[in-house]
Parts: sequence; structure tokens; C-alpha cells
Amino acid sequence: MKLLIVEDEEDLAMGLKRGLRKNGYEVEWIGEGRDGLALALAEDYGCVLLDLNLPGLDGLDLLRRLRADGGRAVDGHAAG
Repeated sequence: MKLLIVEDEEDLAMGLKRGLRKNGYEVEWIGEGRDGLALALAEDYGCVLLDLNLPGLDGLDLLRRLRADGGRAVDGHAAG
């Protein structure tokens, strides 16, 4: 499964990325909300893990925009 982490704290994101990859997931990371939105809309992710306090576009606004786009990669869960 392909996952996207949208998290501005690099150490936290890298820890999540390592752990998820060890468990067989394909993981991409981006540290800014607007870039995360662009990636989430451009790729087919099984799950998007969102920080709520992101630069550029916060996690809740990012989630709202994904849902407005049809929510194809969003199941209604956000992590902060």
C-alpha cells in the first residue's frame, strides 16, 4: 500500500517513514500542506497521514479540500 505522510517535523516524519517501510508500506513524505495536497491529488494513496499544524495549508483545510475533490484517498481520519 502506498502512503503519504504530510508532516513538517522532519524527525517525526522520518521515524514514521522508517517504521512503515519496515512493515512493507511504500511511503512518501512532504513537509508542507500545499505540496501535500498536490501530491495527494496527483497520486493514488491508500492512506494520507496528516499533521494538523502544517505550514502553507493546515491539515484540516487539506482534508477539506481532498474531500471536496471527491475524497478518493480520504476515509475521514486525520492525525495530529
